[in-house]
Amino acid sequence: MKINTYTKKERNMYLTGLAGQNIIYNVIATGMAYYFQSVLFIPAMAVSVIMAVARVWDAINDPMMGTIVDKTRTKWGKMRPYLIFVPSVVFLTTILTFINKPCTFETVNGASHLIMSPANIFIIAWAAISYILWGMSYTAGDIPIWGITSLMTEDRKDREKLLSLARVAGGVGAVSLVGFIPGAQAIGRMLEDSKGMSANTGLYWGCIIIAIILTLLGSGMFQCASYAKEHVPQPSSEHKTIKQNFKMMWDCKPFRRLLISGIIRSPMNILSLVAMTLLSYYFGDNGGDGQDYMKFMVILGGGMFAGMFGAMALAPSFCQKYEKKKVHNICCIISSIPFVALFVAYLIDGTHLYQTKWLIPLAIIFTVAGAGTGIMNVIQSIMIADCVDYDEYRTGYRPDGVFFSGQSFITKFGAGISSLIQGAVFAAVGFSGEALAKCNEAIMNSPKTDFMFATAPEFEPFRFGMFFLVSIPSAIGFALCIIPMLKYEITNEEHERILNELNKKRNAEEK
Repeated sequence: MKINTYTKKERNMYLTGLAGQNIIYNVIATGMAYYFQSVLFIPAMAVSVIMAVARVWDAINDPMMGTIVDKTRTKWGKMRPYLIFVPSVVFLTTILTFINKPCTFETVNGASHLIMSPANIFIIAWAAISYILWGMSYTAGDIPIWGITSLMTEDRKDREKLLSLARVAGGVGAVSLVGFIPGAQAIGRMLEDSKGMSANTGLYWGCIIIAIILTLLGSGMFQCASYAKEHVPQPSSEHKTIKQNFKMMWDCKPFRRLLISGIIRSPMNILSLVAMTLLSYYFGDNGGDGQDYMKFMVILGGGMFAGMFGAMALAPSFCQKYEKKKVHNICCIISSIPFVALFVAYLIDGTHLYQTKWLIPLAIIFTVAGAGTGIMNVIQSIMIADCVDYDEYRTGYRPDGVFFSGQSFITKFGAGISSLIQGAVFAAVGFSGEALAKCNEAIMNSPKTDFMFATAPEFEPFRFGMFFLVSIPSAIGFALCIIPMLKYEITNEEHERILNELNKKRNAEEK
């Protein structure tokens, strides 16, 4: 049989585009929660509500966009039109989320408080509106950039390799965000010294400058994905309504199990929301003598990404040698262990984890956690692509856009759940508003003082909240997400048979 597949140039341009798209995503995923709460001083629960409302809208918007994509028929193909035109729109909406002002504090009975003045209400409202607009534009590019992977090749192994490399490329895009918070802090200190700005004003402009640089870079790379070609013929010109697509997604049992499992596992998104804040506050210039910051950033962050990339590279081999369901479930169990270990380490020696004696144990914990997260991301994408083939074989309709909108939904819905958990915990420990302003002031001036966030008694609740958030919710989510997957229907042998039947049918139609 003739097997249509991608060229090396198409693959490389696609991967470059995906890396760029992930740079933009992580500007928001890593930088925005920090910017809203720690720089604009929007209350922790307000930030959580904004992100939760945006995710509820995404629950409708993602399948809606998937439906629009599946109806698209142009001279460029089904997915490519969006990859050609959407990156510039995403660039604009990303910058708009950072065009805001910090909330103001007012003195009431001799104490400074954040109150709901008209100016502060407008700041919070604009944060919500701009964030929702960003989510809508990002979805218009996210579904096609992942959906096109099932159209770039008819070969199962080529697809699994592509999806593995795609996750690696996404991880490469995420690496660039390791420096978002410390970069913003460094620019803030420069502005504080050279322009006489306050610590918080310098940090505000530092975040904006870093966001513009990274978004410009990411958008230029994102555009490269439009070079990818669609090599899999479309089986039908039939168009389905949004209601029909919702029903089709739910009726496909394997896909339904993936969705439920992904939602249960979604607290792992807290890691991306809190990890950089934890590294910057606890292990930063305030965590020790100021020299340990880069050491911990490189070793802990590097360990996490090394584990993630290594696991992503090995995922296709695991999926070909073992049943995907088995790999998925074993990895979930293993992945819960490092998160529990991290919290245990905090309980043992919570004010001294920045010391060198903890470097190797924490590096191992972060590496294993990264490996678990990496392999799960690849397997999820591979199994969604399998479900697309399964449903085409079962119904004659190929739902690339709709099913990959499910992946987008899992990611963003997970971010919404994570933000609610984060907001609730930060509100409970008081890590919000004026307390954050004072904490930032102390951290920004730490080189001039002997302040250490890791040992300051007044910040113990904040430390507890951060370590709890990056460990326990993820451990619980990984342990429970195997339950829906215990009866996952598509075995490797069954998928190979389905794909062979589909390719025979396509070859017959071409003749």
